[in-house]
Amino acid sequence: MKQIKIEESDVNTQASAILWHLGKYGSITSYEAIKEYGATRLASIIFNYRKEGYTIDSMPLQKKNRFGRTVTIAKYVYVKPVLVGTQSRMF
Repeated sequence: MKQIKIEESDVNTQASAILWHLGKYGSITSYEAIKEYGATRLASIIFNYRKEGYTIDSMPLQKKNRFGRTVTIAKYVYVKPVLVGTQSRMF
């Protein structure tokens, strides 16, 4: 599992902007990716980051579209790795 280590100053592509967003906010939807970064192929970007070793889960969300129909969209959630030796005691 890889940990996200990207600063805002290092963002120079749509893919790096998505990685920065996941590191800062923890999750992203396709709507946020399009609105904020102009990234229309979020699933592809997430697929590539998963291949690189990042743990990103997909969570289905039910939303209403502009026609009032209920649709299912994906919310991608970054899972931070638990590093050995840094886990706090429970009690």
